[in-house]
Amino acid sequence: MKDLLTMVAKRLVDHPDAVEVIEEERDGVTILRLKVAPEDMGKVIGKQGRIARAIRTLVKAAAINEDKKVNVDII
Repeated sequence: MKDLLTMVAKRLVDHPDAVEVIEEERDGVTILRLKVAPEDMGKVIGKQGRIARAIRTLVKAAAINEDKKVNVDII
């Protein structure tokens, strides 16, 4: 899932080198923290959070195939 999130984020932003995904495990839930350049935050979040919601849905759908629980945080 980390690779999927990284690939999607890099294609959305103007500064793909600044994309960083940090993976943590807590209580059986994988937490993926997405960091992007400050000027790319709007592109990752989208109008009214639609792109962020779509990214979370995509990653959660991929996690279901592997029987995992995943949360995506954009920081």
